[in-house]
Amino acid sequence: MNLLGDAFAWITASEQWTGPNALHILLWQQLYFTAVAVGIAALIAVPAGWAIGHTGKGREIAVAVAGAARALPSFGLLVLLVLLFGVLHKPEAAIVTFVILAIPSLLAGAYAGFEAVDRRVIDAARSMGMTEWQILWRVEVPLGLPLLVGGLRSAVLQVVATVTIAAYVNLGGLGLPIITGLSLRRYEVVLGGAILVALLALVLDGLLALAQQAVVQRGVRASRGEHVTAAKETEPAA
Repeated sequence: MNLLGDAFAWITASEQWTGPNALHILLWQQLYFTAVAVGIAALIAVPAGWAIGHTGKGREIAVAVAGAARALPSFGLLVLLVLLFGVLHKPEAAIVTFVILAIPSLLAGAYAGFEAVDRRVIDAARSMGMTEWQILWRVEVPLGLPLLVGGLRSAVLQVVATVTIAAYVNLGGLGLPIITGLSLRRYEVVLGGAILVALLALVLDGLLALAQQAVVQRGVRASRGEHVTAAKETEPAA
C-alpha cells in the first residue's frame, strides 16, 4: 500500500511536470508514436482489408500475414530494426515496428466488417442498379465501420502499450520512468509509469468504444432493438 501511495506521490509531485522529461512531454511522445504508427498502418491495412472483404479473394493470405505479424516479439523487432536502420534513424525504426504491430488488427477489422454485411443487402443494392463503387461506399463501408473501429481499438491499445519499449532506444515516452526506475531500483517510479500507461490505455479504449457505438447505423440499431423487444415478449412468465 505504501508503494502505491509513493507512486501517486511521485506522479503528482511538481518536479515531475517540469523539465525536458516532464510527464506531459512523455505523454505527448507516447501519443505521437501511437498516432503516427496507427495512421500509417491504417493507410496500408484498411484498403487491403476492404479489397479482400469486397472481392472475397486473398483472405487466407491476409490471415497468414496477420498471424505472423502478431507472433513477432516487439522488443526484438525494435532492436533488429534499429540495428538495420542505424542509430541515426531510431525514430523511423520504432515507427516501422509499431506499424507492423498495428496492421493485423486493422486488416482483420476491415475485411471482417465487410464479411459481416448481410449478402442479401448487397444483392438488393445490385438489383437496384448500384455500381460496385456505390455498393462499396454506400453499403459495405458504413455497415462495416463498427468492426473496423473495433480493429482500430485493438490496434491502438496494442501500440500504446508497446510504445513504452521506445524508451529502451532513448526515444522517450512513458516507458522512460519505468526503465529509469528499474535501473535506480526506485519501484515507486516504475509503478507510477505503469499506472500512467494503464490510465492512458483506458482513456483511449473508452473513447474508441464510444466511437464504435456511434458508427453503428440507425437501421442496425433499430433492428437490434426490435430483436431485443421480441425476445423479451416471447420469454415465459415467471
